[in-house]
Amino acid sequence: MKIYGDRRSGNCYKLQLAASLLGIDYQWVDIDILSGDTQAPAFAQLNPNRKIPVLELDDGRCLTESNAILNYLAHGSALLPEDPYARALVEQWQFFEQYSHEPYIAVARFIAVYQGMPAERAKEFRAKQAGGHKALAVMEQQLARTPFLVGEQFSTADVALYAYTHVAPEGGFELVQYPAIGAWLARIEALPNFAAMDKV
Repeated sequence: MKIYGDRRSGNCYKLQLAASLLGIDYQWVDIDILSGDTQAPAFAQLNPNRKIPVLELDDGRCLTESNAILNYLAHGSALLPEDPYARALVEQWQFFEQYSHEPYIAVARFIAVYQGMPAERAKEFRAKQAGGHKALAVMEQQLARTPFLVGEQFSTADVALYAYTHVAPEGGFELVQYPAIGAWLARIEALPNFAAMDKV
């Protein structure tokens, strides 16, 4: 299978991390979003929405949306619960990641890291801080009670939220005030076959 993505993107890193943890082989295809690679007609054949990541299976079928791909990769493994309620909790956190976490933390990081903090986006960068800290506070509350987001078992919910949380300081979100998140990050980084973003 092939994964099309950007190595600095948290949404793409989710898939690299899951593949490493699960021992899944894949071919990586670099996509430069700033150079317009996602706007090319050939890429649009893979994803008409022209966004990364994209998973292309051996038979040519494609999947898009990072958390959908993440759960596909984890199907049948301990990272994706079979119990319907536990599975719904995983998905609950993944929706939280996409709607309450990523729009603040990932966007602030994009402005700072990808774009180099242009003056015309500085106000937007500052405006993202409150929403990002709200999301981190929700995670902190849960992780103060349980070692992982869905209780005792590490899951794709943790993979999804680890991706942008561990680089949140690059978007201006200092994590020192979130000790439970800090301990959670350390637990994930101690897992067998863990691969850091700059090592995959």
